[in-house]
Amino acid sequence: MTLSELQQLERSSVIATYARQPVEFVRGEGARLWDAEGNEYLDFLCGISVTSLGHCHPRVVEAVREQVGRLMHTSNLFYTEPAMRLAERLAASSLGGKVFFCNSGAEANEAAIKLVRKAKRTGDVVVVHGAFHGRTYGALSATPQESKQAPFAPLVPGFRAVAPEPRALAQAVDGHTAAVVLEPIQGESGVHALSEELLQAARSACDEHGAALVFDEIQCGMGRTGTLWAYEQTGVTPDAITLAKALGGGLPIGALVTGLRLGDVLQPGDHGSTFAGGPVVAAAALAALELTDDPGLLAGVREHGAMLAEGLERLPHVVSVRGRGLMLACELDVEAPAVVRRALLEQRLVLNATGPTTLRLLPPLTIGAQDIDEALRRLRAALEG
Repeated sequence: MTLSELQQLERSSVIATYARQPVEFVRGEGARLWDAEGNEYLDFLCGISVTSLGHCHPRVVEAVREQVGRLMHTSNLFYTEPAMRLAERLAASSLGGKVFFCNSGAEANEAAIKLVRKAKRTGDVVVVHGAFHGRTYGALSATPQESKQAPFAPLVPGFRAVAPEPRALAQAVDGHTAAVVLEPIQGESGVHALSEELLQAARSACDEHGAALVFDEIQCGMGRTGTLWAYEQTGVTPDAITLAKALGGGLPIGALVTGLRLGDVLQPGDHGSTFAGGPVVAAAALAALELTDDPGLLAGVREHGAMLAEGLERLPHVVSVRGRGLMLACELDVEAPAVVRRALLEQRLVLNATGPTTLRLLPPLTIGAQDIDEALRRLRAALEG
């Protein structure tokens, strides 16, 4: 089927919620993608931080292949080993509590919202401007962006958005606050790291008023910043974290991971999901977690992230570079969407724009110096085009 035929099918049969680029990808391996015409691309987006070990990592593929040929689904009314082992590994590698599995990042945040409201018996949740927590109603209500919220009002009540400043956040938290929910690094708004002062203020305010501190690590977790979890670099430990994207090695899975205090708040019947933590995706996630939780790989993320950031700073039209590890953005003095399109169609480089002048780069955590140099060469050509 040709690209034009796919586009016609989309126009006639698919609800138009995406503005797709005119490329059909049919194969991936490592940091490379191939389109239907056989053209090879260098992928510095990873499906928005999903294929963080590269496309079709052999160990993830083998884990899926072995499990899918043995058992695909039973439901959460019964036990399967991959989910139990994955939960144990996630909790031990992070907050030491317990895990609820779901199918996406938005669902993980929905679970977190229910958890903290039941724990405190109050509904108030404090978030900060610039956040993005998902598109389901609870997660959208925690996403203070007018363009995303306005068409779907009225939203879920009880959310309060403040400036990402320590004093503003501290003043917003009181005895009626169930939780503060923060992304340590805001991804969808353009890779903005929240200050350590803000995170510490949130921790102190939550401790003072008995509220929970939840970190949304859906994009910045799973090694993306150079440590397994982004909070490890902040000096602040949250009460819960939400995960998705790279957790499944390319398959859809989300997770809410708690510390000890919140591990037993939700009880049978409080929450659930038909497909969550199924054996196939849990097997994939377990393989992905084992691969990512490797000191050598994480050191490489920090090293290659610094290399990529330094290279970006030397490119034409780049005004500034920000981020941590291999979660980077650069601000341009030209239109970013046009650069993204030229990079894709003329230079075979995959990245994206998160704003009118902002480029976001999320290459595989396994990327090497040679591919970084090649990506910088292609991006330079797109910027000069």
